[in-house]
Amino acid sequence: MTQFDDRERAFEAKFAHGEEMRFRVVARRNRLLGAWAARRMGLTDVEAESYAKDVVRSDFEEAGEHDVIRKVLGDLTAAGVDCDEDQVGEALRNKEIEARRQIIEAMNL
Repeated sequence: MTQFDDRERAFEAKFAHGEEMRFRVVARRNRLLGAWAARRMGLTDVEAESYAKDVVRSDFEEAGEHDVIRKVLGDLTAAGVDCDEDQVGEALRNKEIEARRQIIEAMNL
């Protein structure tokens, strides 16, 4: 039974690591998206940092990325920035690629 237990623990550890990595990528992606939106809205560095944190927090409202897209799109629209949901979604996907790359690079240091 030890071999089975070892395999089970290894699988659980791999799953936990994967979930942790996914969480880190999504949080970094949301922070990068917030910084992107802040630049488009012309926020100061301090305001941009605060806004990026707000975007990260907005992801805890519901499952999926729709809450983040809705927040960023609403804020951009309120600031008078010409933008639509497709543009925010594309930026979100690009920021996810960038976030994944940054996290992998940080792990390899």
